[in-house]
Amino acid sequence: MSTVAADPLPSWRPGAVKEALLAFVAAVSSEGSAQFVPESERVAVFDNDGTLWPEQPLPFQAAFAFAELQGAVQRQPELASDPMVQAALAGDIGALLAGDHFEGLLRVIAVSHAGMTTEAFAAAVEAWLGSARHPQLQRPYDALTYAPMQEVLALLRAHHFRSFIVSGGGADFMRVWVERVYGIPPERVVGSTGRTHFALRDGAPVLVKSLDTLFVNDGAGKPAGIHQCIGRRPLMAFGNSDGDLAMLQYTTIQNPRPSFGLIVHHTDGEREFAYDAETRSTGRLVEALRQSPERGWHVVDMARDWTTVFA
Repeated sequence: MSTVAADPLPSWRPGAVKEALLAFVAAVSSEGSAQFVPESERVAVFDNDGTLWPEQPLPFQAAFAFAELQGAVQRQPELASDPMVQAALAGDIGALLAGDHFEGLLRVIAVSHAGMTTEAFAAAVEAWLGSARHPQLQRPYDALTYAPMQEVLALLRAHHFRSFIVSGGGADFMRVWVERVYGIPPERVVGSTGRTHFALRDGAPVLVKSLDTLFVNDGAGKPAGIHQCIGRRPLMAFGNSDGDLAMLQYTTIQNPRPSFGLIVHHTDGEREFAYDAETRSTGRLVEALRQSPERGWHVVDMARDWTTVFA
């Protein structure tokens, strides 16, 4: 009796993008294939905000930082004079999102937990995830991952890929929950980082978070972060914005190994949000979309290609 294998991507409608994704994974993981790649070299990199879960009306870490900001000002009253803190407390999101790398937003994120130990910060993240709800979608933030992308992560695990999160979000924020939510261990997170200081408190070793930014993992910083933290050129890259352009280019242009690039295009204003050139938050998509035909990158039209949005 013949059996039909279960569809590994049931939330994807039949079409060119799904077919190309399945064909590439099969080709690089099948011994005897002309495109076969050994397991040790099967690396895939994923942006997080807008690629694995939403980033509207604000990146989820920003929502967490705003929730923590009042407590930070109470701990350190001098922070109330910071212009970006004042903008956040006044709800001036435009000021925080100005600049190439959203410097104001990064400042507020840093301020919201400066002086905390990494353990206290992790506990605060988990407590927030346990109580907060997305203002429009009315679900817990960590229950808003994209079902089709979760299926891609599972497909790659089944074919012995190592998947990494390569995001402009804070590494410490993501490392709290990525293993539980995505099945990706915390050591496979490449994100923006701030300086921490070692101390002994009551005889116990702790790391204390500071206001100092060490590395912003966005734009051209993403390939640098991949090199520094992973040490291998990826075979696959998944993004959704011009902030992922350099990562897509680094993965696919003149790669000596087979490569695959994919862009999630937010076209579904009914089930999620619709934006590209104009966005209320992060995730502007213009140049990466323009380059996609010449680079051979696959573009997911969320409204067309996904039968289900959220897991």
